[in-house]
Amino acid sequence: MFELGFIVLDYEWVELRQLTYFDAVVRHGGFTRAAEALRVAQPAVSAQIRRLEAELDVQLLRRTTRRVELTDAGELVLARARRMLDERDALHGDLAQAAGALRGRVRLGAIQAVGPFDLGGALAAFHARYPDVELRLRSGPGGQLVGDLDADRIDLAIGPLPDTLPERISRLPLFTDELVLVTAPTHRLAGLGSVPLTALRDEPFACLPADSGLRRILDQACAAAGFAPRVPYESTSVQQIRELVSHGLGVALLARSVATAPGRPVTTHSVSPTPIDRPIGLLHLRNRPLAPAAAHCRVFLLAWPRPGDSVGPAL
Repeated sequence: MFELGFIVLDYEWVELRQLTYFDAVVRHGGFTRAAEALRVAQPAVSAQIRRLEAELDVQLLRRTTRRVELTDAGELVLARARRMLDERDALHGDLAQAAGALRGRVRLGAIQAVGPFDLGGALAAFHARYPDVELRLRSGPGGQLVGDLDADRIDLAIGPLPDTLPERISRLPLFTDELVLVTAPTHRLAGLGSVPLTALRDEPFACLPADSGLRRILDQACAAAGFAPRVPYESTSVQQIRELVSHGLGVALLARSVATAPGRPVTTHSVSPTPIDRPIGLLHLRNRPLAPAAAHCRVFLLAWPRPGDSVGPAL
């Protein structure tokens, strides 16, 4: 029989339950919401945190009337605690796999535009095959997803594969999405199938913020065309960017999958003379082994069919 109830942390015996409650308080931003997520009484959560602080002889959280904040010591303990909780989940997964069932947790991050890849369908199929695996999904720009991998907030990411991607990130291609110019149907260039970027030199652009991968691609492409784009409209939502263009407020460079999605009408144009393709891949840290559930999910997503494939994942 395996004893998973205690761990050694800096020469102290600490219950994994205490670390679980501590992690939940931080994730959910307070004791009440953590108790709701854990399905326990709020006083029980408070008591476990007090015991953890007493056993470690440090203050982990600063409590205010509205929120809780991590102390410096809390930051250190949280990072160690999450690694230990991940190891616990991995061990449970190994044991469950040996017994014929897969359990654990998969934390996935993804950019907003996942192109021809049916992420919802893939996750639904994975959940149907492995119902005991807990799936979590968060959305964000490519740079944020790399940061989330480094901070151990996610196990896998679906994001762009730029040349500047750090070597510590393992990457495998999933699909390629063409980036197209998008204008309003009433725009002066609306009747053209392809448009050179030089024709938009004096146009206002709508785009993601300056630290996004899409914005870097726009800046680099325009620089190659001999000008710097004027971007008066910034949004963190590609759907909102599409809406702004539809109303005639500007033009945009967007993934074709976003430009052709249901919504207000826009006109799409390939970039001439050379279309802009953006490869998208599945990412994870090379130096952090994936737990069994995440490893299975990685293989499953890589095998998931794209448009034009005739068969599903043979897993």
